[in-house]
Amino acid sequence: MSRLRLLWQIPLILFVLIVVLILVNEYAIARSSRRINDIPYRPTNAPGYDVERNSLDVYAPTGNPSRSKPVVMFIHGGSWSSGSKNIYAFIGRRLAKLGVVAVLINYRLAPAVEVPDMAADCAEAVRWVSQHIAEYGGDSSRIFLMGHSAGAGLAALLATDDQILAKVGMSPNPVKGVILDDPAGLDMFDYLSRMDYPNDEQYLIPFGKKPAVWRSVSALYSLTAHTPPMLVYVGDQTYPSIIKSTRLFLQRLEALGVNHEFTRMPNKKHVGMVTQLFWKNNIIYRDLLAFVGAKR
Repeated sequence: MSRLRLLWQIPLILFVLIVVLILVNEYAIARSSRRINDIPYRPTNAPGYDVERNSLDVYAPTGNPSRSKPVVMFIHGGSWSSGSKNIYAFIGRRLAKLGVVAVLINYRLAPAVEVPDMAADCAEAVRWVSQHIAEYGGDSSRIFLMGHSAGAGLAALLATDDQILAKVGMSPNPVKGVILDDPAGLDMFDYLSRMDYPNDEQYLIPFGKKPAVWRSVSALYSLTAHTPPMLVYVGDQTYPSIIKSTRLFLQRLEALGVNHEFTRMPNKKHVGMVTQLFWKNNIIYRDLLAFVGAKR
């Protein structure tokens, strides 16, 4: 019986060891960066200002402060109705350790606002970064956007629709490149016109009921020959709608001659496409460093 009890304890011991190793690893990574959290990027007296949702965190490398570093702004997903920058702190820490100034942003969500207001929030965050990131060692002339799922759709929209940033005084568009991780919402006009999947009506809350709006916030329709370069990643086991819209998006990039690279990642589902970023040797980080010109 004593041996049997010992065998039952082995999985628990292994679990504790794994947790300890993860915590030690996170502590070591955190020491190589400093986090400045909950910075408001919209004026606090602006209509609709939300103290939680209109804030961002900066993760700045602690080494070699004399050299300005590229900036990657990460936009979280969550079906346009949930999610938080705080969930993805590991991305900020890893990017900072790799020699990038990372900015993780929140934005207002449905049902409080619809997608055009979410895009406007993200544009305000880009403006704040352009104006202030030098204070944290970032190079305002090298701003890149990155997002997963709905956040990738917003990142693609900001990079392709110059008018969104022009409305907050950012003209020309300062975005130098985009990293799209399993992007959702690239063609919501087609998606909401068809309603092919169960519970699709839930997306009428963030997108409204006007087809013209669906089209205006779908990055597929705002692509031009001047769209900045893109890295695009899709899991081969993700949602069929993401695979379909990304395929059309890539075809359009190709037709316009936009510089881009596409990687279809084997055995990856939608959530796994972002959780893999916990590991610093992930292929997305490797490609990203070359893409943004990071030097450790």
